[in-house]
Amino acid sequence: MNRLQEKSSLTDFDRQFRQKGIRYLAGIDEAGRGPLAGPVVAAAVIFTADVSIPKLNDSKQVGESLREKLFDEIRQKALSFGIGSASVDEIQRLNILQATFLAMRRAVEQLSVEPDYILVDGRDYPLFPNKMENGSIAGQAVIKGDARSQVIAAASILAKVHRDRLMKHYAEDFPQYGFEKHKGYGTKEHRQKILEYGPSPIHRRKFIQRLLQHEGRLF
Repeated sequence: MNRLQEKSSLTDFDRQFRQKGIRYLAGIDEAGRGPLAGPVVAAAVIFTADVSIPKLNDSKQVGESLREKLFDEIRQKALSFGIGSASVDEIQRLNILQATFLAMRRAVEQLSVEPDYILVDGRDYPLFPNKMENGSIAGQAVIKGDARSQVIAAASILAKVHRDRLMKHYAEDFPQYGFEKHKGYGTKEHRQKILEYGPSPIHRRKFIQRLLQHEGRLF
């Protein structure tokens, strides 16, 4: 499949929902479920039917410089977008899945237009309360949705870039860990820094405990 066909498939996937009368179709994706440090971030994006963004793809398939350019283009062309996060403390208290759902709901709350239907990347579809009625917003989970749907792919870019910027900011506060490079993920270098310096305030201690138990170390 060439790039033109890949791009077409993203808009084609979303078009099937618009053809059913859905006007405000939102896509949601997250960044940061797996790292050992930092928040989990989610983004929600709504486009009008005529929007098409060249080179848009799953954020994991796009280089950093292009992600930055797409980040600006998505924000400019979106009918509405929202970014939400859940803190390390919330991840510790709720567990990572529920914290991810919380970040997603916060992203939807930031939208200036309430979606008619929501597409969420992954296997799980959380509850999104409806502002106008005593109910929830309809939608579905889409496995590998960031490579299938334009609105989900756009959300993946916003979430990834926003979280990466946060981690670069944290790198200024905690320079010994190298957050600007690995963004909190469990690279060999990052694991070694944790063993050397101990956890910082933005490390997910439950995640680290499992790591250290595996390596025979405890704090």
